[in-house]
Amino acid sequence: MSDPEALEVAVRVQYAVARRGLPAPASFRRWAGAALAGRRAVAEVGVRVVDREEGAALNHRYRGKDGPTNVLSFPFDPPPGVDLPWLGELVLCAPVVEEEARSQGKAPRSHWAHLVVHGILHLVGYDHGSEAEAAVMERVEVEVLRGLGIDDPYGDRDNERDNERDNDRDNV
Repeated sequence: MSDPEALEVAVRVQYAVARRGLPAPASFRRWAGAALAGRRAVAEVGVRVVDREEGAALNHRYRGKDGPTNVLSFPFDPPPGVDLPWLGELVLCAPVVEEEARSQGKAPRSHWAHLVVHGILHLVGYDHGSEAEAAVMERVEVEVLRGLGIDDPYGDRDNERDNERDNDRDNV
C-alpha cells in the first residue's frame, strides 16, 4: 500500500438537490481517498448527488432498469496510450441513500461513506457479479470503512448480499 499522505485525490462534487443535511465535499474527498489509498497515487473523480427523478432516468438509460438506485458508477476508459488521473463519475441518489439508511438501521453518514467507497471500487475495477468477486469486493469495502471508523455494513452477510444483488449496483 502506498503512503496515504502521498495520495492526491481531486473530487468534484455537484449537488442537483438541496444540500441541507447531505455530506460536504470534504467528506466525499475523504471517503474517496480512503477507497483509493494503495490503489492509485493520483486520481480525479466526479460525484453528482441527484434526486429520485434524475436517478431513475440515469438508471433506465444506462442500465435498462426502472426506478432509481443508490449509486451508479461510470468508469472512464481512456484510449490506449493515454494515462490520465480521471477515473470516472459516481451518481448518488440522495433520497434512496437516506431511505436505505433508515430502513437498514444505519447511520446515514456511514451509509453515504459505504456507497462512495463501493462506487469508487467499481471505478478501479472491482465488481460483484459473482460470489467470488462479491466476497473480494466486500472484504475491501469493510477494510476501507474500518479505517474510517465505520462498522461492517454487511453485518448480516447473507441478507445484505441478497439485497445488493437485488439492487444490482453495478458499473454502467
